Amino acid sequence: MARNRHNIGFMALDVIAIRHGFSPWRQRFKGHVAEGIVGGQKVLALKPMTYMNASGEAVQAAAGFFKIPASDITVFHDELDLAPGKIRVKKGGGAAGHNGLRSMDQHLGTADYWRVRLGIGHPGDKARVLGYVLGDFAKPDMDWLLPALDAVADSAALLAGQKAEDFMTRVALLTNDQKDGV
Repeated sequence: MARNRHNIGFMALDVIAIRHGFSPWRQRFKGHVAEGIVGGQKVLALKPMTYMNASGEAVQAAAGFFKIPASDITVFHDELDLAPGKIRVKKGGGAAGHNGLRSMDQHLGTADYWRVRLGIGHPGDKARVLGYVLGDFAKPDMDWLLPALDAVADSAALLAGQKAEDFMTRVALLTNDQKDGV
């Protein structure tokens, strides 16, 4: 389960936490929580341990306790509509069929949070989506997955500073350098 496509957001948080020396993960707010400093900003990383469809419960609990406004929340999630390894950031928007985002919207009462959309690609046939999303990454996927996760962690300070465009540019440069062997 840890290496399936639906968990790419958790994978990104794990790499960020390691790279930036976060505290150990501990259980809290219906999830696992780690704290650290990224780009001079105090960051609380939360991996909801509810079902994906109820992940907003954990986020709402943590945001309420720490009085974190939705505009300061960043969600890392899998994105079928982006090619594998492509990463996009946007603020707000619809759930686009993603049940985790739908739960966030319901529990936060707004869609005004940041989304880091981590491309996993589409299996090509709508009937195969569920099995694909819940399936594990294959060994060839590591060629794009590991560089993408490293680029996200290396660029996290820009994201913490809410410099989404700079973050996406840096991630693109880092992942293109990996592909080109530079």
